Amino acid sequence: MTITETETAVPEALDPEKELQLLGEQLMRTAKTPRDKAAVRALVEERTILELPAVRRALIVDSGRGAKVSFEGLSGRQYGLGLDEQQLSFFGLVLSMFGIGITTLAAVRDLDDRRLPIILRAILLLAGNETIAVGTRL
Repeated sequence: MTITETETAVPEALDPEKELQLLGEQLMRTAKTPRDKAAVRALVEERTILELPAVRRALIVDSGRGAKVSFEGLSGRQYGLGLDEQQLSFFGLVLSMFGIGITTLAAVRDLDDRRLPIILRAILLLAGNETIAVGTRL
């Protein structure tokens, strides 16, 4: 008598691009307050910070309804997440929207041309202003 192994179906992992998109959509659905929405939208749009496993472990919790961002308890922890200087400046500004940390607005000087418009749009969202456009001057 021979014993045959049963094949176990292993679900295919989502490609990282699709996984990040789904995570971003879930995080946006669970953001309730204007400051949550502004901060989450900025992180989702910036992308590289949410791609880091250490950031996901520190920032994302399972709420029973799926993943959600939990900014509480992050004060001071951003320096141990493996962020580069650009990401650290951006993340500090995002946390300041939520009221965490002491990052001054002068940190925008450290942002590149890709991240600066993201922060500007997030500030406008936080202010409830939908009339000012952020883009390249002609």
